[in-house]
This record gives sequence, structure tokens and C-alpha cells, in this order.
Amino acid sequence: MTAPARRELVRHLVDKGLSERRSLAVVRMSASAYRYAPRSDRNVELRARILALAQRHKRYGVGMIHLKLRQAGLLVNYKRVERLYREAKLQVRRRKRKKVLPGERQPLIRPLAANQVWSMDFVFDRTAEGRAIKCLTIVDDATHEAVAIEVERAISGLSVRRVLDRLALARGLPQVIRTDNGKEFCGKALVTWAHERGVQLRLIQPGKPNQNAYVESFNGRLRDECLNEHWFTHLLHARTVIETWRREYNEERPKKALGGLTPSAYAKQLAATTIHPGL
Repeated sequence: MTAPARRELVRHLVDKGLSERRSLAVVRMSASAYRYAPRSDRNVELRARILALAQRHKRYGVGMIHLKLRQAGLLVNYKRVERLYREAKLQVRRRKRKKVLPGERQPLIRPLAANQVWSMDFVFDRTAEGRAIKCLTIVDDATHEAVAIEVERAISGLSVRRVLDRLALARGLPQVIRTDNGKEFCGKALVTWAHERGVQLRLIQPGKPNQNAYVESFNGRLRDECLNEHWFTHLLHARTVIETWRREYNEERPKKALGGLTPSAYAKQLAATTIHPGL
């Protein structure tokens, strides 16, 4: 019998005329347990904030929820967040991933400043009518920023050139761009463009996506948190949703690999601490 049920039984016996002491003896309950007044739940507000974050970011696990709470200025123990997260049964169901044959693993050296190395790749999806959309993803290896996500029905080498030229006006160009061996990246259009602008194209070995791990990791997040969570009615809808997610990824989504900072905040910190030659 639970403690609340025993208390209720003791009260019933007392109402019937039995003394409290005798009633406690019959129910086999101590006086201190009978008079115990449970403290109010101090986790009401925290539980509500965890639930709100989980509902907004459906693919965030407890680690990301904890980082978001810290980002909001709430200093709370990780184990406490984890306990409340589990009690609310908010665990994210893992999606099955395709098995990839183990290959040679070599750690990528992260650049020391922004715009030193960018990584590029493509991600594919479809709109409601079944037509394909092609997303060109560009990531800064140093800051982990999503520099751009270009969403089109088709993207050629010339299209990649136009995207990079547009980025050059707003951000400048990197020293190196790392890509796979896709025709859009190996074609004459991009090779000529890179030569004219003094940008080095670095191609990974065929069948070894781990050599382009930064953008591969980003593509996984894009797929899991954005593409799989939305049903795009048309191309403009896809562009709007994906660009909104990109901005949120850069400006609001904390990353454990960056010490809990967002990519944008880390980029500012990196720029402030970088020692420029000659200064």
C-alpha cells in the first residue's frame, strides 16, 4: 500500500472514533510519515522549459537541450535535466543509418581562422509533387558555420561558380575548398574559376567521405533536423524553410565541439583571438 493510501486509511479510522495512535498502529505507519507534508515541486518551470525546447526542436537530444538552457543563462546540472527529460519520455528515436564499410580514418586538422578552408557537398530531397531538389551545402571548417545552402532543382558547375561569387562579395573567398569528385566540382567551369581567383581545389579520395567529415556531419544534421522534419509543398517553400534552419543553426544552435557556443559566436571569438601576421 502506498504512503498516501495509508494516510487516507488512518484519517478514515480516526473519523470512525479510533485514536490516532491506535490507527497508526493498525495501519503500521509512523507518526512522522503520517504528518509528512511533501515539498512543492521545484522543477515545474524547468520541466516546462525542457518540454518547450523539445517540442520546438524535435530532433534535439538531452545534450542539446542542456546546452540550449545554458545558452539562455540557466545554470542547471546536466543530470537534473537528464532526469526530467527521461521522466517526460522525450527521448529521440534514433533513425537507422546505412552501414558503411570501415575505411581508413584520418583526423581532419581544423583551420585556425575563418575563410581558410571551406567544404562543399550536395544533399538531395523532393517536394510534394515528387520533383527532386538539390542543395549545395558550404561549411567553414574552422567555425563550423553554414556559409550557404543553395536550393535548386538542378545545380551545375556554372551555378556553383555563381554562388561562390555571390559569397565573395559578402564574406570573401577561402584559400582552399574541399569537395568530393562530383562532376560539378571537377568540371572546367569550377576549375577555371578557382585558377582565376587563386583558390585551391582539394578533392577527397573516391569512396572516402570521412576525408570531408565537416560537411558530411553538417549534412547529417540538415537531413535529420530539417529535411526529414518537413514536407515541402514547392521549391520556394523548401528554400524558405532551409534558409530559416541555416540561420538558426549558425546563430542559435550551440555545439558541444565549440565549447557550447553557436557557430556565429565561435566565429566572433576566433576572430578576436586570431593573431594576424605583422600586427
